Amino acid sequence: MTPPRIDLHTHSRASDGTDSPRGVLEAAAGAGLDVVALTDHDTTAGWADAAEAVGTTGVALVRGTEISTRVTTEGGSISVHLLSYLHDPDDAVLRAECDRTRDDRLTRARRMTERLAEDFPLTWDDVVAQTGDDATVGRPHLADALVAAGVVATRDEAFATMLHPGARYYVPHYAPDTDAAVRAVLGAGGVPVMAHPGAGARGRTVSEETIAALAAAGLAGLEVDHRDHDDATRDRLRGLAGELGLLVTGSSDYHGTGKLNRIGERTTAPEVLARIEERGLLDVIRP
Repeated sequence: MTPPRIDLHTHSRASDGTDSPRGVLEAAAGAGLDVVALTDHDTTAGWADAAEAVGTTGVALVRGTEISTRVTTEGGSISVHLLSYLHDPDDAVLRAECDRTRDDRLTRARRMTERLAEDFPLTWDDVVAQTGDDATVGRPHLADALVAAGVVATRDEAFATMLHPGARYYVPHYAPDTDAAVRAVLGAGGVPVMAHPGAGARGRTVSEETIAALAAAGLAGLEVDHRDHDDATRDRLRGLAGELGLLVTGSSDYHGTGKLNRIGERTTAPEVLARIEERGLLDVIRP
């Protein structure tokens, strides 16, 4: 038998993807996936719509969230994205942190729009027009508005230039400390996995010592197989995961047409998903 194909990191219009949550499952089915995780940024808003699509698409659903966090170092803070799988969406502590982050993302997006508007033909209405219902406005929507205005050709170009953390238009937003977020995920019955930990093109990455400390605090795994990791980085992270007893996942980080990432381009082993489901509060929703 062919082993099931599992992609544990995707985004819908509930955050910064371009597909509806149902559309993500339809895309997964079209790509021959058996299981997909919906992991929108700091929200569970897409879970219900995605769950309704399980029966018609035949694709099993892992309910998750990608939580924005940061590690503070002597050289400044480092952004860390933490994937939480199968947690209680109503847990008060985790929900409060996600709500606070989403609220601050909105304030930050307005401030960045104001800065961009000083030099480019961009308004807040232009940005909102690129945002899905109930989604929190973020940098991807700013990028889409800049594309629509003809300022840049693609999201990637916007992120590499005016939306980059080093650009004068950039404004940081609130995010909880990563170790506190790991504890919050565990408290909510979830399974915490660090997303793309070696993606240096996105900015500074955390040290192996920091990952070891997070593993001691309860971090369950590393997303090793990701398009933002080259072969050497994947080998290094796989070895580190083995040393620390961490799970190794693989994912596409699919955003629909918002990124080049193709759904199912990286996958997770079935035995790893089984261990995630054993640890998580919720079950995988199967057809």
